[in-house]
Amino acid sequence: MAGEGSQRDGLGQGTPHLDSMPRRGFRVHLEEYRPLASTAESNIVEFLLSHPKDAVGISTHRLAELTYTSPSTVVRLARKLGFAGYRDLQQALVYDLAVAERSASVISEGALQGDSVQAIINKVAARNIATLELTRDGLDPAAIERAVDLLVGARHICLYGIGASLLVAHDLQLKLLRLDVSCDLSDDLHSQMLYARNTKPHDLAVVVSYSGMTEDVLHCVRIAKGNGATIISITRGSFGSPLVALSDVVLGVAATELVVRSGAMSSRIAQLNVVDVLFTAYVDRTYETSIERLSTNWIGKGQGPGGVPDERPGEGRGGER
Repeated sequence: MAGEGSQRDGLGQGTPHLDSMPRRGFRVHLEEYRPLASTAESNIVEFLLSHPKDAVGISTHRLAELTYTSPSTVVRLARKLGFAGYRDLQQALVYDLAVAERSASVISEGALQGDSVQAIINKVAARNIATLELTRDGLDPAAIERAVDLLVGARHICLYGIGASLLVAHDLQLKLLRLDVSCDLSDDLHSQMLYARNTKPHDLAVVVSYSGMTEDVLHCVRIAKGNGATIISITRGSFGSPLVALSDVVLGVAATELVVRSGAMSSRIAQLNVVDVLFTAYVDRTYETSIERLSTNWIGKGQGPGGVPDERPGEGRGGER
């Protein structure tokens, strides 16, 4: 690791370690680190979250002046966040801002009153495609790895979500059920609260909420976390999100819909995509066991209760994948 002392103000020409640094989801990463930050580090974190554009391109000395800290504290924070140095932190900040600006442009390109049906088809499809691309660009591979670790090692798993996010949670539950991974999910909010109250240390809560601000869901999360559960959230990684602050691992989706909206559309597609990524990564990690379970639990489309399917996956048409 190159020392910062060889780079003027931490912005020298050293080679950045892009493969190892948490370049994606930078501001989500800051939110996750915020509870662990020292008093001096908290000043820097708050400034980067509140004034990210003002922080772009400035030296360690200037950032230290603006946050009433020291250049050494700035460099130390960068390394604690997983960067090789301050220059890499700056690159991650620029990347994150670019993704945010692209997300904002997608928000402004919605369907308008008087649009033809063909225009609506084009706009809805374009927004979904753009949202998936932005979610891909912002999703942190290291966060997926940590989430898989937690799924593999959890004593028990509970899923939480309401409204459209509940549909996404059900999709994850069905995928885990195919792998014989037991998890609890209820459509009833009071039952979700009871699941939260019954959680114990080494349990895992997977929470789906686009806004990260739904109070009923947050209430369950606070209870589960208070009982020692680890929290994975599938949410938009926004500054000040209560859910991000409560989460141990954040799987971010692109913020291409307003929090106050008529109904979840592209946000739901993005959340389902994250579930697909998480599921696929889990299968890859536990490949032999998972493939055996998927084969065992395969159900033919023409199979009734107690029936035996005529075909197996890959052996004909009739198989459900």
